[in-house]
This record gives sequence, structure tokens and C-alpha cells, in this order.
Amino acid sequence: MEAKDFLKYKNWVVAGDVLNEMKYAGRIYQKLNRRGYHVAGLHPKEENPSVFKSFQEMEGEDEKYEVLNLVINPTRGLEIVKEAEAYGIKMVLAQPGARSYEIQDFCVKHGMEYVEGCTLVELSY
Repeated sequence: MEAKDFLKYKNWVVAGDVLNEMKYAGRIYQKLNRRGYHVAGLHPKEENPSVFKSFQEMEGEDEKYEVLNLVINPTRGLEIVKEAEAYGIKMVLAQPGARSYEIQDFCVKHGMEYVEGCTLVELSY
């Protein structure tokens, strides 16, 4: 599977500073929204109620999320991927700067599709 293949799925979680449009997470979050995707923002330290702090907070949502887009430092990203796996996420797209061997290894060992790519590039086609 390649990064472009993830765009077939319409329910995404973007992990990172999604409320800051100057950051890549914010740009990705906004662009997916504008394209009609069902997108949730996730950041463990965010105090804004429009952004989830964990996957546990998503349990009551009507639709199940399918893709996790990591735009966060790899140390925090690994913990988020572990939560995502428990939630039922099967696809992880890791942006440049959010990648690590540990994240990739965890995904492989837990049957999650792991791809390194750039969502903004894929959305530009």
C-alpha cells in the first residue's frame, strides 16, 4: 500500500498541532476537511475541546476512524499509535519528522499498515 491509497478512506485522525495552520498538522487537517473527509484532530496536550487528547475520547463517536496521520514527534507518536491500535486503527501514515523504527516495528507486529509519505503531496494530485 502507498500513501495515495489511504486517500480512499474518508475517516482520518490527524495527530499533531492541528489548530495551528502554520504547522503541517494544521495544514493537513484543514485540507482534508475542505476535501470532504471526516477528520478529527488529536494532541495529548491540547486544551481546546475541539481536539481529542486520546483515542479513548473518540469511543463515543458515530463513525469509526480508519487512518491515523502522524504529524507529531516520534516519541509521542509511538504512544498514540499504541492507543490507535487498541481503538482499531489499521492504517498509519507517518509524515517526515514523525517517523521512527519503533513506530514502524510496532505497526508491523500488530498487523497495521504503515506507510511513510506526505498527505499534502498526495492531496495535490
